[in-house]
Amino acid sequence: MSDDKLRRDVAAELLWDPTVDAGQIAVSADGGIVTLRGTVGGLRQKREAARAARRVSGVTAVRDELQVRILNSDRREDAELRADVRQALLLDSVVPPGVDAEVKDGFVTLTGTASWRHQRDEADFVAANVPGVRGIHDDITLVPARNASDIATRIAAAFRRNALLDADDLSVSTTCFGMVTVAGVVHSWAEHDGAVAAAWAAPGVTEVDDRILVEY
Repeated sequence: MSDDKLRRDVAAELLWDPTVDAGQIAVSADGGIVTLRGTVGGLRQKREAARAARRVSGVTAVRDELQVRILNSDRREDAELRADVRQALLLDSVVPPGVDAEVKDGFVTLTGTASWRHQRDEADFVAANVPGVRGIHDDITLVPARNASDIATRIAAAFRRNALLDADDLSVSTTCFGMVTVAGVVHSWAEHDGAVAAAWAAPGVTEVDDRILVEY
C-alpha cells in the first residue's frame, strides 16, 4: 500500500469514528508508520484517535503527537480537578481503594498499588474521562501475586484458545518477579493487542516486554 493511500485510509477512519473530532488532526504516513498531529479537546479524544489509526489495515505503528487543548468550559484549578479525579476513582468498584491522584497543570499522576493490570488500566481510564485532564502519568505499582506458577504455560494456552491468534508464531518467556516477554510476528494490530492482553491476564504478571512485530 502506498503512503498516500494509507494516509487517506487513516483520515477516513478518523472521520468515521464518532468519538473523534478529526477537524484539527493532520495525518501523515511513511512506510506503514502513521503520525498524527494537531489538537484535540480532551485526553479521551487523543487516545481514541490513536486507537482508530491502529485499526486501519497497513498501519505498523502510530506516532501520536496530538496536543490536548482544554476548552474554556472544562478548565479548572488543580485542586478542584484532583478532587473530581479522586471521587471518580473512589466510585469505581474495579479501582483498588489505595489508588490516589495528584494534579499539576492539568496533568494527573496516579499512585498506589494494584494486583492486576486491568485494575491499573481502569484507574487510568477513569481519570482520563474526567473533564479538564490534559495527561496522565500512571505510577501505580503492580504487586506480584503469591504462588503464581507456570505463567508461560498459561499464557501459551491462552494464545491457543484465542481465535484471532496463530499461537505457533508467538513465543513466551518469563523471569522472576512477574516479568514476561512475548515475541513473534502477527499480521494486524488486533492480533497484537489480543496477544498482549492475554499475557497481562495471567496471574502474577507485573510487566510485559512486548517484542511482537506487526507485518502485513
